[in-house]
Amino acid sequence: MSEPRDVQEQQEEQNAQQAEQQSADAAQETVQAQEDAPVDENAQRIYELETALSEAQATIKEQQDGVLRARAEMENARRRAEGEVEKARKFALERFAGELLPVIDNLERAIEMGDADNEAVKPLLEGVEMTRKTFISSIEKFGLAPVDPQGENFNPDLHQAMSMQESAEHEPNTVMAVMQKGYTLNGRLLRPAMVMVSRAPSDGVDTKA
Repeated sequence: MSEPRDVQEQQEEQNAQQAEQQSADAAQETVQAQEDAPVDENAQRIYELETALSEAQATIKEQQDGVLRARAEMENARRRAEGEVEKARKFALERFAGELLPVIDNLERAIEMGDADNEAVKPLLEGVEMTRKTFISSIEKFGLAPVDPQGENFNPDLHQAMSMQESAEHEPNTVMAVMQKGYTLNGRLLRPAMVMVSRAPSDGVDTKA
């Protein structure tokens, strides 16, 4: 009777060992699952953070581009405004200077026509000459400069030929006389000088050359 009992006990012991092994395997699987779960969650969280970072960087880049475009537009607008102001200033100055030229012409004519040898008139002429010099000195500060080409070669960009005269004493295309001075304003022609140009006795002169 003892032998069957030993076999039964051995069987029960094996069953108990198998149950323990199964329980241990289940516990191991549970632990492994618990260990794997945080890894998956961390990976997901890292992916989400990287995605959010990429989107934030893209947004920042877009905003930076917008700021640069706005700054460029503001700079262009500022330059256009400055250009318009400068044009308006130059236009107003040209008109003003143009209105002053007849005054200078009249002062110079008065000096030329006056009798400097007449003691009674001499002080008056000196006053007119002083006024002319002061006047010209003042307007020269704003860029006005006379064009007085006496004895120079004719320049159609600065001179206007009013007449031509044969002359053996002057080279052809030479300004023999200045009938009216011209003026430039900041290097730009305001009024051409009206001149008489020489020509050779047998040849004409091309005043457009």
